[in-house]
Amino acid sequence: MKTSTRNLVICALCAAVICVLSPLSLPIGPVPISLATFAVMLSAALLGAKWGTIATAIYILLGAIGVPVFAGWTAGIGCIAGQTGGYIIGYLPLAFITGLFMDKLVRRTAGKAKYAFLMVGMILGTVVLYLIGTAWFVAISGAALADAMGWCVIPFIPGDLIKMIIVTIVAPKVSEALEHAGLRIGGEAA
Repeated sequence: MKTSTRNLVICALCAAVICVLSPLSLPIGPVPISLATFAVMLSAALLGAKWGTIATAIYILLGAIGVPVFAGWTAGIGCIAGQTGGYIIGYLPLAFITGLFMDKLVRRTAGKAKYAFLMVGMILGTVVLYLIGTAWFVAISGAALADAMGWCVIPFIPGDLIKMIIVTIVAPKVSEALEHAGLRIGGEAA
């Protein structure tokens, strides 16, 4: 199979994984806890910056046109335009930054340092996600920044750290297994 065809197929599979995991959520306030961040980080860690961002964009486009793939099996442009839409849009830089660290550092590093680089990439991507999502939430809802932090950021930090640890353990092993099977993916910056 040609490299570009193989990347497209694996990208589509990762987009499907994001679509399947993201609706699984726990409503705890204006922003639900979902598996979307886990799925986006995992896809980006497997695919790299270019293809991980494309897989995430496919997920967002599917949700925007009405496929119920957002948290709680919701969909539509209203979800993106609503108070939590900034978090959905923030998945794009999360995927890009995570994938960029995977492309530029993790795949080129041996030993335990690669896990640290992947973790740093996910942390930086999540910070950008929080910045975009919280700014959007404040602008749309009119909430005070302190309230938005209490509703939209602080409760999510422990869970997001757990998701990052799982991705840090799983992604390099899955990536290595795919490479041994002749399925090298990612490795290209957008």
